[in-house]
Amino acid sequence: MNTVGIDVGTSSVKVALVGEDDRVIATASRPLEVSRPKPGFSEQDPQHWWQALVEGLDELKAKHPSELADVVAIGLSGHMHGATLLDDKGEVLRPCILWNDVRSMAQCEALTAKWPGLHSVTGNLAMPGFTAPKLMWVREHEPEIFKRVAKVLLPKAYVRYRLCGLYIEEMSDASGTSWLDVGARDWSKAALDATGMRRDQMPDLVEGDAVSGELNAELTRRWGFKRAPVIAGGAGDNAAGAVGLGAIHAGDAFVSLGTSGVLWATTAAFAPAPARGVHAFCHAVPNTWHQMGVLLSAAGSLAWWSQVAGADEGKLLAEIDASRASSACWFAPYLNGERTPHNDAAVRGGFAGLDGSCTRADMTLSVLEGVAYAMRDAQEALASAGTKLSEADIIGGGARSPLWSQLMADVLGIPLHQVAESEIGCALGAARLARLAAGEPLSSLKRPARVRTFAPRADRVSLHTARHRHWQGLYAALSGWARA
Repeated sequence: MNTVGIDVGTSSVKVALVGEDDRVIATASRPLEVSRPKPGFSEQDPQHWWQALVEGLDELKAKHPSELADVVAIGLSGHMHGATLLDDKGEVLRPCILWNDVRSMAQCEALTAKWPGLHSVTGNLAMPGFTAPKLMWVREHEPEIFKRVAKVLLPKAYVRYRLCGLYIEEMSDASGTSWLDVGARDWSKAALDATGMRRDQMPDLVEGDAVSGELNAELTRRWGFKRAPVIAGGAGDNAAGAVGLGAIHAGDAFVSLGTSGVLWATTAAFAPAPARGVHAFCHAVPNTWHQMGVLLSAAGSLAWWSQVAGADEGKLLAEIDASRASSACWFAPYLNGERTPHNDAAVRGGFAGLDGSCTRADMTLSVLEGVAYAMRDAQEALASAGTKLSEADIIGGGARSPLWSQLMADVLGIPLHQVAESEIGCALGAARLARLAAGEPLSSLKRPARVRTFAPRADRVSLHTARHRHWQGLYAALSGWARA
């Protein structure tokens, strides 16, 4: 069967037309921009997601009309935590407050103090990136908008609403709101009460592999489908990436080097470990959960450095001598604060140890190392929660670089496997969930082909273990500096 996977990312909307055996027939992508109206603010206009999606599907219709016509199901993935606020007519009230927005630090502190059951119910610390503190901020700073909020949707749920007219969310994305009882897989009345919200303001919940609706008649005609495709519950971006990798069994793991960074481990039960900023969320498939360490700026750090250095990322990476063991300087990737293990929205990144001999290549390598060392922090946080990884797949835009992938394997000390179609992993995962919603069994999800393995090199593992310990001192210095 043919399916469509839609991934509403931070930097682009990707649409994948997928056939039998996960064969990617065609993809389309449209870029997105982030608005930063004030320091620490990060927003997007939901209409831009919709316009990008429409243009992407229009492109697939123009280039592959017959294959698109045979599509039976659509799956959705999206960046998590974003607060999309609608009034009682379904109109957007303000720009969506994104996952990397840090304005609600004070509200996180207030929620933690007010509700003792926070950690045991939601499985996580209160973090500015999560949705609930954002609504507390809106109530305090934009009270007239808050009074008009009829529904709060996450980004992909807003796209679903535009596709089929229903307010529905699934478990993996809902886990990142601080309103879900993650163990019970349902909205928590205590969480809603603690943040001044009501259940009727929440979308209905389904599992990621369940049918959540079907495409409306007008859009079915526009894109030439033979019949209205069903729409799967879908997944938050990381859970969708996991489904794309077949990481649906306890012990499965992956590293994601997207705009943000993730170290993921699938678990068979709800296993909260908030003390070191480990996330414990529902998976997008039933009766399954996961732990996750999160970096707020992974490949995003390299993208930032590319803009500052005035050269594209490929040129910067080509300047690095691949035989070099380490950089002559240091970098902390806290451009938007950090989650795991610090849960510190105020800390900011920086270079250190620069001298007159440092080159642009040194600084680029230090950016790659800094992200890898931050990922090792996440690895150690998961290990402290009882999750020790022996291997993992590696996905995301950063995984296109063999240099960075090998460095990451050396720093983490485990083999990392590059997989086919990793660049559209979230859209592929969404398409796979669509297939399940159309009737295929969970057992049909297979692992994609591993095209290359990066084995850790013993001498580099020892080197980076020592360098990581030294690098960890940057956090205390930069955190103190940010608060001075």
